[in-house]
Amino acid sequence: MPRLEPITTKAALSPEHQSVADAVIEVFGHIRGPFSMLLHSPAIAQRLLPLVSFMRSGTTIEPNVRFAAILTTAREHDANYVWAAQVEQAQKNGIRKDLIDVIRAKGDPATLPADERDVVNYVRQLIRTHRVDEATFAAIKNKYSAQWIVELTATISFFGFIAGIANALEVEPPAGSDKFSAAA
Repeated sequence: MPRLEPITTKAALSPEHQSVADAVIEVFGHIRGPFSMLLHSPAIAQRLLPLVSFMRSGTTIEPNVRFAAILTTAREHDANYVWAAQVEQAQKNGIRKDLIDVIRAKGDPATLPADERDVVNYVRQLIRTHRVDEATFAAIKNKYSAQWIVELTATISFFGFIAGIANALEVEPPAGSDKFSAAA
């Protein structure tokens, strides 16, 4: 049960903020999840929406690697809502089941292709220790541009922010969605 009453309709907002609800619906097709909480501060919700669109399709990061980063971030934060929503998006984008399964289990990424493995390791280190060791950073830097690395790190941070909202306010994923055991 969410800790705050979810805002799921435009009518739940004062008239001067209903355009923000319209913008949320334009991006997601509905109002639910973390944005049903963020709308308690329409100014924050409004400012975050352009980042959602950028993270979905504006970065230079290839989809398989981007989803490796997003899913690892959701899993490392034990963010069930973010996990469920992003698994759904990953599947719609043709992301391989084995990548999703390794991340769900917090398994060894050694079986993944090098680009995905390196990103999973990068994300895990950044979230677990708040740093990335030189070898892991070098593996990324030797393959990608500075822009790519900054966008990867921003993607991790953005989804970590969303995970924090979902977790603190106990936003639950829809029934029947993909879940993991928090004890794993």
